[in-house]
Amino acid sequence: MMSSFAPLQNDTFLRALRRQSTTHTPVWLMRQAGRYLPEYRATRARAGSFMQLAMSPAMATEVTLQPIDRYGLDAAILFSDILTVPDAMGLGLRFVEGEGPVFDRPLQDEMAVQRLEVPDMGKLQYVFDAVAKIRTSLQGRVPLIGFAGSPYTIACYMVEGGSSKEFRTIKTMMYRRPDLLHHILMVNARATTAYLNAQIAAGAQAVMIFDTWGGSLSGSSYEAFSLAYMRQVMAGLNREHNGEQIPVIVFTKGGGQWLEQMADSGADALGLDWATDIAQARARVGHKVALQGNLDPSVLFGSEKNLRAEVQRVLDGFGPHVGHVFNLGHGISQFTDPEAVKILVDEVHTYSRSSRVATPL
Repeated sequence: MMSSFAPLQNDTFLRALRRQSTTHTPVWLMRQAGRYLPEYRATRARAGSFMQLAMSPAMATEVTLQPIDRYGLDAAILFSDILTVPDAMGLGLRFVEGEGPVFDRPLQDEMAVQRLEVPDMGKLQYVFDAVAKIRTSLQGRVPLIGFAGSPYTIACYMVEGGSSKEFRTIKTMMYRRPDLLHHILMVNARATTAYLNAQIAAGAQAVMIFDTWGGSLSGSSYEAFSLAYMRQVMAGLNREHNGEQIPVIVFTKGGGQWLEQMADSGADALGLDWATDIAQARARVGHKVALQGNLDPSVLFGSEKNLRAEVQRVLDGFGPHVGHVFNLGHGISQFTDPEAVKILVDEVHTYSRSSRVATPL
């Protein structure tokens, strides 16, 4: 079936993920559509709440395109949330001001865990409608990234009932009743696979798995409870659509010690947080995967001179090789000056065009 979307004008991001030569290093930012932008704050105020904004394909399209309209970014990312899947499972998601996401019906007893099922994807149609609408509205300017939380990361919220610093409840389950946690992760993996495949069918040109809390695990636990289930997801994804390869990015925050295992997981690219040295990471994974990252988001609070120097340091660290997507080491802060983002994007493009010759490893 032929695509009804406009031809892609800037494929630099996709070429980098495929480890092909590019004229410059592509750049996008995690949370690039967010509260640091005054136009986003205005749209969110009009929506009334975060979930009303996320559940409106028209408004989700509007905020997804805001940073694309403002900056010369090389990719757009769907505006949504990783907790849409457990919300569709009936756990009762709401966002509390100053507290973050809260589930009214967390998975804290065996009966609740055994009742858990892969949700009807029709409950998430608003997400797929947003993907199609964003892709149409982009008019081929840049590719669109779809995403989901990793099975373990969304399980943390589902079991804890919201955000956590210690993960006491889920780790108690892990060590007392690992069978229950494995059941949750199995369901989550199946749901995540179906969810990402539906985003791909709707028009996502690359997908990213956010394993935000995988880095809180020990080495053996990471393999058993996080990476194993991300492997299951990736094994079930439709990696080609309308004749185009769909690259997959995996990002485990705090997971720099497991890069070799992650590079063998089936991912096309690995996201790096700012604690990982990008030169060492590239040497460790070699030609297996592309790398994405990894500027400390706090650098955006510094001077222009220091910001440009830090951008150059990351680019120099990766070196003159194919397969680098510039990004922050985590999401952009809501307190960031929008002008700092403009400087960052300009420096990535200008410096990489003048100094980076993309050659194979």
